[in-house]
Amino acid sequence: MKRDYYDVLGVQRDAGEAEIKKSFRKLARQFHPDVNPDDPEAETNFKELAEAYEVLSDDQTRAAYDRYGFDGLKGQGVPDFSQFGFSDLFDVFFGGDPFGAVRGGGNGPFGGAAGAPRGDDVEVQVDLDLVEAVFGVSRDVEVRADVACGTCEGSGAKPGTGRESCPQCGGTGRTREVSSLGGFGQFVRTSTCSLCRGQGSIVREPCEKCRGTGRRRATRTVTVEVPAGIDDGQRLRLTGRGGAGGPGARPGDLYVLARVGPDQRFARDGNDLVYRLDLTMVDAALGMKAVVPALDGDIELKLAPGSQPGDVKVFRNRGVPVLQGYGRGDLRVVLNVTVPRHLGDEQRELLQRFEELSTDKNYQPDEGFLDKLRAAFRQ
Repeated sequence: MKRDYYDVLGVQRDAGEAEIKKSFRKLARQFHPDVNPDDPEAETNFKELAEAYEVLSDDQTRAAYDRYGFDGLKGQGVPDFSQFGFSDLFDVFFGGDPFGAVRGGGNGPFGGAAGAPRGDDVEVQVDLDLVEAVFGVSRDVEVRADVACGTCEGSGAKPGTGRESCPQCGGTGRTREVSSLGGFGQFVRTSTCSLCRGQGSIVREPCEKCRGTGRRRATRTVTVEVPAGIDDGQRLRLTGRGGAGGPGARPGDLYVLARVGPDQRFARDGNDLVYRLDLTMVDAALGMKAVVPALDGDIELKLAPGSQPGDVKVFRNRGVPVLQGYGRGDLRVVLNVTVPRHLGDEQRELLQRFEELSTDKNYQPDEGFLDKLRAAFRQ
């Protein structure tokens, strides 16, 4: 069911021509597919805007709509905008796609030819261990992508010659076809020039090495500075380090996917490191001194008598640096009390004797047990 045209444009019924036009231009750019790449309704929304504007911007059709609603538009010659392509509609109202420059050089109000295609984005993977991920590392990666042809220096033209303005589009990179819309003026359909393929220029004598493309496939080495604190699955974007574009076009980007292998000592939890300290029930009961490994030097830990399974000892700022930020996470040491198995007869007798001598006081929890438990879950 169609929405009220005034609601579509977000204006009051007494809005003037300038206000209607201003609202339409703002909303039209808002619903451009390049701005909403994940919204399948963007083009439909724009066509709805175009129809609303076409009606309300004309005094005759607006008066008929105000008086009779949608029924008043029958026989008024309002075009069916659902049948038009998106870029065609932009040509009708704006004289070109204002986002064309972003997508490949651009025609329209920002000027310039449609342009050669932008270079390809390339993704590579870099494998790291935990220490490299925590402290950062410089790593060389091999990138297989297009590079500018060294023979023609990326122009696509044979050395000693050059590129010429395209005679078919006059150097704009786009051709225009004009047809009548009856009482609604002219409909201008703009398309990429078939001769120069949107570049605005042609090569009479192409480079023999790259066959006029200005590019060739090659493998090159790129040094990647992996920042401290990167985590498994995160990507780095190196702008302009991907594949070379066509003549005059910008290169693509290089994406570096970080893969951090497991560590035998630590588990990573965000910016915190977690270490499991195994100790016997005797060590836990009597207390002990233990050496805890850390990535930047060992730590001596003194355990009080009666240490409990699951107790957590926290060492501030001994974890992972905050990626592209300040500070570090913590090192959390979790106590794991092991229970003996495969007991001999004498060991069993000693444990039974210990149990006989035990009282409720031996197993009484600390006064702050619940607080410590809550704190452990907050770590």
